[in-house]
Amino acid sequence: QVTYLGKVSTTGMQFLSGCTEKPVIELWKKHTLAREDIYPANALLEIRPFQVWLHHLDLKGEATVHMDTFQVARIAYCTADHNVSPNIFAWVYREINDDLSYQMDCHAVECESKLEAKKLAHAMMEAFKKTFHSMKSDGRIHRNSSSEEVSHELESDDG
Repeated sequence: QVTYLGKVSTTGMQFLSGCTEKPVIELWKKHTLAREDIYPANALLEIRPFQVWLHHLDLKGEATVHMDTFQVARIAYCTADHNVSPNIFAWVYREINDDLSYQMDCHAVECESKLEAKKLAHAMMEAFKKTFHSMKSDGRIHRNSSSEEVSHELESDDG
């Protein structure tokens, strides 16, 4: 269980270490200003090959019908251990608009601990690897990359 901090559009095409710091600080500030008391977990994040599910929870902590789905192949970057809080896990997602243009959004969740945030980063890295391997073996990816280049591209930066 996590607390979903929200999303904010981000710019750029190069996603390197530190690229989520500014968006995470913005989301963290909005979150800390909005809460009057300790904010309970409001979502359940489930990372699987091909898809990440963010189940929204009601005030009783039960899953609602509202769920956000993210395709792993469209996640450009993920990381844990931000300066503002080591408990934050964030990912950059390529959202495709109705007119087929796209935008890059940084999503962030607050976890119960730094260890939980790092576990999510490692789970996302495994999902990347499984998704990429499957897409390559299905013929959906036609690149002649060495396995070292591929594993480097799919590594998460978890601090």
